[in-house]
Amino acid sequence: MPITPEHASLLRLLLSGAPASALRRLLDTHGSAEASCRAGLRDWTSHGLDADACKAIRTPDPQALARGEHWLDVDNHHLLGWRDDAYPPLLRRIASPPAMLFVAGDPGLLWQPSVAVVGSRAATAGGCANAALFARALAQAGLCVASGLAAGIDAAAHHAALDATGSTVAVLGTGPDIAYPIQHRPLLDRLAAAGAVVSEHAPGTGPLRQYFPSRNRILAGMSLGTLVVEAADKSGALITARLAAEMGREVFAIPGSIHNPMARGCHRLLREGAQLVESPAEVLDALAPLVVDLARALRGQLEPRRAIPTDAVQGAMDGDSDYNRLWQAIGHDPTGMDDLVVRTGLTAATLSSMLLALELDGRIAAEHGRYARIGA
Repeated sequence: MPITPEHASLLRLLLSGAPASALRRLLDTHGSAEASCRAGLRDWTSHGLDADACKAIRTPDPQALARGEHWLDVDNHHLLGWRDDAYPPLLRRIASPPAMLFVAGDPGLLWQPSVAVVGSRAATAGGCANAALFARALAQAGLCVASGLAAGIDAAAHHAALDATGSTVAVLGTGPDIAYPIQHRPLLDRLAAAGAVVSEHAPGTGPLRQYFPSRNRILAGMSLGTLVVEAADKSGALITARLAAEMGREVFAIPGSIHNPMARGCHRLLREGAQLVESPAEVLDALAPLVVDLARALRGQLEPRRAIPTDAVQGAMDGDSDYNRLWQAIGHDPTGMDDLVVRTGLTAATLSSMLLALELDGRIAAEHGRYARIGA
């Protein structure tokens, strides 16, 4: 995307190292990053920035600034500020949202109803198979599969959603250009091309231990629910699940053998009140009312999202377009995603965004991953 003065100012604020809470207050007060950067020392201090952060806004690290600008200069790379209309709405609701997000790929995916699929890096073959089974089914039902690009369960979930031509988002504990583990570089590139990669850290930021619990709050915060497939008794996946529960989001866990140490975390979650699930349908059933509630809540925000507004939906449906094909494929009887793919010739990922637009526009109803017309 072309570098704008606002993006350059957002980079300067982020590279100052100031806490996200202070940067959000600054952006809320002044309305833009440009105005925030012009505010001056006394104003920055009054918003909670320390002397080092103030100095860094005035004289940012030239190499770090150039690296960020170079990353943003690439097609399909985005920087969403706290006051940006495209900032993901569910993430706004958490206690400590990021002040800005780097996104490689489609930022519109951050608005889709999503499920975080997480688990052990040292997962068993059976655990990876379960992650793939659930992720594939959730993606085919129109949900976005979110995970953290880690080895084991995360990678299995991302690959399965991509292979199903569904939507998937990776939330990183590094900069958006850094694959961790390094062998996941091809997966990172594939996600940036066919899904989205999200990070609150500037390009070039390497993996530090303290970044990953922070990454987990974003993963939990942008998702309607978190599914833990396999996890040891002390696990990052359990941190994600705990954060999700504290945010009032759904937490699901798949039970395992009492002899499998990678099942102990899931069993602990179940004892603490997580929902026991044995099939993707159980997750879909539990989330269906939440998806409808989210669609209603977002109805008024459809225009800022870069989604298709009401008059454009009508125009697309009236013309010779993919929307018209989709509308003709949907009847008054509920129809599943697989049937819609066959009837329209469109991919599940393409259909998901179109179906969400129609749902937000009040033209269709979605229940248990099946879609039907409302009215004529």
